[in-house]
Amino acid sequence: MTTAVLIDGAFFIKRIRYFEKHNAYNAEKMAALAFQLALRHLSQKINNVKQHDDLYRIFFYDCAPLEKKMHNPISKKPVDFAKSEEAIFRKALHNELVKKRKLALRLGKLSDNLVSWRLKPHIMSDLLKGKIERRDITENDVVIDVKQKGVDMKIALDIATIALKKQADRIVLISGDSDFVPAAKLARREGIDFILDPMWQNIPEDLFEHIDGLYSSYQKPPHISQSELPEA
Repeated sequence: MTTAVLIDGAFFIKRIRYFEKHNAYNAEKMAALAFQLALRHLSQKINNVKQHDDLYRIFFYDCAPLEKKMHNPISKKPVDFAKSEEAIFRKALHNELVKKRKLALRLGKLSDNLVSWRLKPHIMSDLLKGKIERRDITENDVVIDVKQKGVDMKIALDIATIALKKQADRIVLISGDSDFVPAAKLARREGIDFILDPMWQNIPEDLFEHIDGLYSSYQKPPHISQSELPEA
């Protein structure tokens, strides 16, 4: 059996940063984890018989980082996002990923029309509850909000291509997004074994009817219970 592993990069990074805060900006470690977790899906047990699949390819989906210059809405100070820790990390991560054997990096774009500033969730909550006032908000209480463009479409197109061209017998999707359902339906109609890896995120009960299996290859830390896992 041949397996293709598709990784939703933004989702993957968010989950690893929750589990391994010390590796939040370690591009080399993050790339190695993506590769290792993908390979773990090649070994499986069916009816208590262990088998090892062949790897078709690993696909990692992400966007190039924001590199615009903007002004903080509170302090009015200029901010060069190309020099931010996130931009430096993302570019380094992409450079590490393309070095991995049989790994394809698929890059979408950030929508320039949807780049805006927003209050951090706990600041917004405190403001609405009257715990703080507008004058209490500082430049560190806002973050940039960006939206990815084209990533979900690339994932869906790759699932369809793999299924229709019979490039693999099994597709593993590492994601927590239910937008994949139409593509998963097509793949399953074509006889593909479709596995979802939500990295320990809970999924709705009705989602089970659209997949053939559920398995998280990341080893959950023993001190973290299922109820403590955040939604992506």
